[in-house]
Amino acid sequence: MAKQVISTENAPAAVGPYSQGIVANGMVFTAGQVPLIPGTKNLVEGGIQEQTRQALENLKAVLEAAGSSLDKVIKTTVFLQNMDDFAAMNEVYATYFSGDFPARSAVQVARLPLGAQIEIEAVALL
Repeated sequence: MAKQVISTENAPAAVGPYSQGIVANGMVFTAGQVPLIPGTKNLVEGGIQEQTRQALENLKAVLEAAGSSLDKVIKTTVFLQNMDDFAAMNEVYATYFSGDFPARSAVQVARLPLGAQIEIEAVALL
């Protein structure tokens, strides 16, 4: 089975040896998306809600470049620098998904790339 590398200018470029996403066997696997503003190396200004919104916009762009969308997401993983931000993150997260929500894990991590407060990855259907 072949895999297809996904790359879009509508999401931040990879900052290492990885792809923004991979399509394989009818599914899309995204790299974790931090709240970088596409085309820059700058994190979006603001707190966890602004960073969550930007990370989800970046995730949406990768999914769309693969021919998928947020409504086809079956699993997300949310990495938070501080679990105390869970409720505020969740408020924004809930506005991006409707109906049958995807399965989700949320974990606190010691540190995220570039000092981000959040990183989100997803698995979606095509």
